Amino acid sequence: MSNELLDALDRLEKEKGISRDLLVEAIEAALVSAYKRNFNQAQNVRTDFNLETGSMKVFARKEVVDEVFDTRLEISLEEARKIDPNYEIGDIVEIEVTPRNFGRIAAQTAKQVVTQRVREAERGIIFEEFSDREDDIMTGIVQRKDHRFVYVSLGRAEALMPVHEQMPNETYNHNDRIKVYITKVEMTTKGPQIFVSRTHPNLLKRLFELEVPEIYEGEVEIMSVAREAGDRSKISVYSANKDVDPVGACVGPKGSRVQAVVDELCGEKIDIVKYSKDPVEFVANALSPSKVLDVLVNEEEKSTVVVVPDYQLSLAIGKRGQNARLAAKLTGWKIDIKSETDAREMGIYPREEPFFSEDVIMEANSQDQEQEHLLVDDELPQDKE
Repeated sequence: MSNELLDALDRLEKEKGISRDLLVEAIEAALVSAYKRNFNQAQNVRTDFNLETGSMKVFARKEVVDEVFDTRLEISLEEARKIDPNYEIGDIVEIEVTPRNFGRIAAQTAKQVVTQRVREAERGIIFEEFSDREDDIMTGIVQRKDHRFVYVSLGRAEALMPVHEQMPNETYNHNDRIKVYITKVEMTTKGPQIFVSRTHPNLLKRLFELEVPEIYEGEVEIMSVAREAGDRSKISVYSANKDVDPVGACVGPKGSRVQAVVDELCGEKIDIVKYSKDPVEFVANALSPSKVLDVLVNEEEKSTVVVVPDYQLSLAIGKRGQNARLAAKLTGWKIDIKSETDAREMGIYPREEPFFSEDVIMEANSQDQEQEHLLVDDELPQDKE
């Protein structure tokens, strides 16, 4: 048993990275408890685990005193000097009290301690590994599901995907490979617990980082994301490099890059719009694919009134208000959409000074056409003139 234990300590140190000294310390502490529990001893003892021979001994520790009141904890000066003439009052005498059948108990205790420490070390390693992956995406394999979670294998650990983090248009079957966003990693009494999501807006962001080299290299930046998982999303992109078209970079040749993200999200429609520090231009871009005639801004209330052509009103609002709602989330501005006819009756359109220059209007319209052509078929209702 001794040689096997020593070999096991060596392997654990090499393979699991668990310090041998820490293991020995834990074994010795456990042996003290085992001795007191199995032999009904309440005295002060210590154990000695010999790393060379693998032998285990128990020593009772007693204080040298003039008058002995508790023989379990104290020893007289006379008795102490029989062991060693140099002992003085207040010294600690150690007397071996190893029971005859202690080897079997010691072996069992050591095995339990080693097993527990290995389990704790593995949990710690897994926790460290995945806590560094928070706010990142990983590819997992669906293991099983119940009414509360979908259980996703991430290799060394199993992650939990709660119901509210699951896509409403997806069915999760055993052995399905899916990309998930790690939202939280926490240590519990049962070990590390990892929570993942398929609905988080940052999943969309990370997928674009994988597909678009310009984002990974920092040439293009995703400024904001608005998402209604499984249905439709909008992202705003920006590039400080004037030679780089941020929208075109994310769309990719013949729409290949955005289509790869759409496929991963089971057909979720994605609008990519150009970010602008000017709220007027940003709001107009965010309402893509509808065309915008004018945007009136209220800085104090951080709200806007957007004027669109009559035939584009339903397109600008979207099904169940979805397009306008996503645009508001994307920009952080409240958006009130008015048709051109209503705006004229209210006297807010047209203004004396034009809202857009001809260049801006042409650029916005060309972006709308590019979105409609390259992204996904838009099912928003649209009236014809």
